[in-house]
Amino acid sequence: VQLQASGGGSVQAGGSLRLSCASSGFPLENYAIGWFRQAPGKEREGVSCIGRSRRSTYYPESVKGRFTIARDNAKNTMYLQMNSLKPEDTAVYYCAADGRQNYRASYYCMSGMYHWGKGTQVTVSS
Repeated sequence: VQLQASGGGSVQAGGSLRLSCASSGFPLENYAIGWFRQAPGKEREGVSCIGRSRRSTYYPESVKGRFTIARDNAKNTMYLQMNSLKPEDTAVYYCAADGRQNYRASYYCMSGMYHWGKGTQVTVSS
């Protein structure tokens, strides 16, 4: 079971990035999925989550309207499209998945998930 994130980098404020996270060992379509971030000196924050039922999606106010989570079942890959990036979006971003229960997306974003990928750095300059 492995999640591999990619797509991080450095952009100027107002720019866009798309993060990808490929899964090996389990089918993402049957899992709740999410993206989390952690900036230096700050707690981890869930920025985009989808519940197992796929009817539940959660974005905190800090990214609502700018970030979009998606999954491609055929490629067993999840994505995070990030637009209108701000310097405060600078962090290490992690993808995650959880197939144990069927909670609302907000629960996962606030509590975390079971499987984690290694992080990818996103740096936004002003």
